[in-house]
Amino acid sequence: MKTIKAAALFSGGLDSTLAIITMLRQGVEVTAISFQNHFGCDITDKSSCSKDPYAAAEKFGFNVKLCHLADKFIEIVKHPKFGHGKNMNPCIDCRILMLKEAKVFMEMTGGDFIITGEVLGQRPMSQRRDCFPLIDKEADVVGMVVRPLSAKHLPPTRAELDGLIDRERLHAFNGRTRKPQLALAREFGLTDFPNPAGGCLLTDPIYSYRLNELLSHMPDPPVRDINLLKTGRHFRLSDTCKAIVGRDERENNAIESLAQSGDIVMIVEGIGPPTTIVAGAYDDKLLEKAAALTARYADCKHESAAAVSAYKIVDGGGSVPLAKLTAAPADNELLTILRIEEKTKRERKHARKTSSKPLRI
Repeated sequence: MKTIKAAALFSGGLDSTLAIITMLRQGVEVTAISFQNHFGCDITDKSSCSKDPYAAAEKFGFNVKLCHLADKFIEIVKHPKFGHGKNMNPCIDCRILMLKEAKVFMEMTGGDFIITGEVLGQRPMSQRRDCFPLIDKEADVVGMVVRPLSAKHLPPTRAELDGLIDRERLHAFNGRTRKPQLALAREFGLTDFPNPAGGCLLTDPIYSYRLNELLSHMPDPPVRDINLLKTGRHFRLSDTCKAIVGRDERENNAIESLAQSGDIVMIVEGIGPPTTIVAGAYDDKLLEKAAALTARYADCKHESAAAVSAYKIVDGGGSVPLAKLTAAPADNELLTILRIEEKTKRERKHARKTSSKPLRI
């Protein structure tokens, strides 16, 4: 008998794991694909699309392949054909892209169909009844995608019609409740799974604002600048220059690790955090502002002035002393002018009064 094979979209979360186990119990050989991108869908990050995929794979007996979507994903974030959600999340375009990549993998490995853990009605943008046909058509996978958790609410797929899998052993989950999934997890003996989260970083309003703001000044930002958005306090010093100020040791270490040749790193010698990175084209006045921000968040913020040391990152990752600045801690007015998150709060408040439209690039 021919071995039935499937490629599965696998986040490591509860739904995608249950979908795979459902197919394994029908004798399907599953290879799972865990898609990564620069916006939180990474097994090292804590979001609903970024859980460790290997524990369940080892326990239940399926393989996992990692696939980074890289620039393809950045482009759909910037220019989604089907628009953003409430923030910068291009959920429909994201799903289309992943299914396109899964189809290529399925064909390369001799697979028969694609599995997803989608549940009808669970996500407001991409898991509606009218979205599934649209997504499948755009991805050129019509009839190829089995959604085991909600299959009985959906038209039969080719795999069901051809007798490769038994439709009666699929499920009829619907809506946002997790009770059916939790019951199925108990039945399968699945005990190690993450709690649900709000989604990737693109669903977060503050992160989305930071990204939108970056794109408005830098339409094609390098990956380093995108990664910097995840950490620290962000300040716009000029159209071509930003300062990022760490909040704690972890953020300081992250900022230092992302510093590259030409950046300026600032610290208050002998005093507690923060570490500040100045990225972009700078001049003396901008460095003075960055020094004031550094002094504001240092442990000496109540002093009238602080001695701020500035170092320039050189090729190879080392640094050389650039300047010693005496800076008064930045006052609230300067913070309000420069801090990107402060603008976020004001604009969101203004947007609620004037329009329900989400931010757009």
